[in-house]
Amino acid sequence: MFLGTHTPKLDDKGRLTLPAKYRDALAGGLMVTKGQDHCLYVFPRAEFEQMARKVAEAPLTNEAVRAYQRYLFAGTDEQRPDGQGRVTIVPELRRYAGLSKDCVVIGAITRLEIWDAQSWQRYLDDHEEDYAQAREEVLPGLF
Repeated sequence: MFLGTHTPKLDDKGRLTLPAKYRDALAGGLMVTKGQDHCLYVFPRAEFEQMARKVAEAPLTNEAVRAYQRYLFAGTDEQRPDGQGRVTIVPELRRYAGLSKDCVVIGAITRLEIWDAQSWQRYLDDHEEDYAQAREEVLPGLF
């Protein structure tokens, strides 16, 4: 399970050091892809393959399904962390997410998300009220 917030730096070669506590879960390989809200999703390879099978089962006759599949799979890069836990974020994905040197990596249960630090702060500022209101929709009766 991926949880927490980390603030690694993107180096001049486009490499990002993943948090040490996740390295074992990602040692077998990972998939970096375009996420929603202009962040990047990082899935363990097995988790991505499971999701890909579900996406592939959707009917190709549906235009939205085809568009989603194209966007998701064309924008995916397979990586294996190096000995220091670094992965290279390819230029296309760096551009999509607007990544600068300062990044934020958040745990989102089944995946990590990589955000540009300023974009992440704007997202938090813009969605604080949404988070407070969504509690009842997401977890009715729990609180």
